[in-house]
Amino acid sequence: MAQKLLLMAAGGTGGHMFPAQSLAETMLARGWRVKLSTDARGARYTGAFPEAVEISEVSSATFARGGLLAKALVGPKIAGGVLSMMMQMRRERPDAVIGFGGYPSIPALGAATLLKLPRMIHEQNGVLGRVNQIFAKRVAGVACGTWPTALPDGVPHEHVGNPVRSAVMERAGAGYIPPGDYPMSLLVMGGSQGARILSDVVPGAVAALPEAMRQHLRVSHQARSEDLERVSAFYAEHGINADVQTFFNDVPSRMSEAQLVISRSGASSVADISVIGRPSILIPFAAAAGDHQTANARGLVDANAAVMIPESALDVPALAEHMGAILSNPQAATQMSAAALSAGVPDAAERLAALVEQLAEEG
Repeated sequence: MAQKLLLMAAGGTGGHMFPAQSLAETMLARGWRVKLSTDARGARYTGAFPEAVEISEVSSATFARGGLLAKALVGPKIAGGVLSMMMQMRRERPDAVIGFGGYPSIPALGAATLLKLPRMIHEQNGVLGRVNQIFAKRVAGVACGTWPTALPDGVPHEHVGNPVRSAVMERAGAGYIPPGDYPMSLLVMGGSQGARILSDVVPGAVAALPEAMRQHLRVSHQARSEDLERVSAFYAEHGINADVQTFFNDVPSRMSEAQLVISRSGASSVADISVIGRPSILIPFAAAAGDHQTANARGLVDANAAVMIPESALDVPALAEHMGAILSNPQAATQMSAAALSAGVPDAAERLAALVEQLAEEG
């Protein structure tokens, strides 16, 4: 019997690429061939993808960036991408096509729609992204990563959760060491774009903690390259043990060692926090489309696993107060850790894989 082929299409951020990577790992283990269609930005996230995944870069474009000329070229660029994908699909017909969102998923989903191939989308956030909005009514269904997800009326959907990478699964439910008067770890993550506001506020909030607590803290802080120097300097000047980098390749192991995580509430960050099971302070990105990061945070907040601080309310005293409250209360921190686990969907990749196989069978 010929090996079945899955074509995945995903855009250029970690939020789209990490669930695609997780599904690829799962489908390969189920004996499928897997292809990924992305753009140059997305290709930066493919370093940890399994070698067996066949990766192709496709011509796509966004209306969101660039001047008038760039915008005028968007239509022809997307049309070219769709045509080339149609030719590829005619040469080798995928048994199923899944889009994870982002502009680079337009050519594959557009071609699959025109050729009437079995197709679906996975939406990571509690609000549909722009591209997934376009295709929601043109696919067999929407697999939802966050629940609830706001969807157009009449669109078939199923809550599967957000698939996490195997490196996160290896740490799923890792034992939690509650905060105390011994070495403690704090993980600060701004998502794939990094976050200036976290670099502006978190170091000051750490410095404002009581000395007895602060002396035990080790901070892992992910910052944008332009903020790296000033953040490192601030921690050093205040005698705070901190490792500041633009990107951590070992987020799962740092998270499993952390007593507290301070993070944006991007879908994949929320999924990692809940599968590993850690107390968190979430600061939704205010400019996120449809305020989807607030929607993403709601599950952990409602489960009493996280504190959410809107950007408008984020300052040094407020953050220091919330950090201090969690790090000085081992019992509450342990309860938050268990509550995060209860909100997690560790088998999301298996659930999504089952939907893909069902889609291919129904063809």
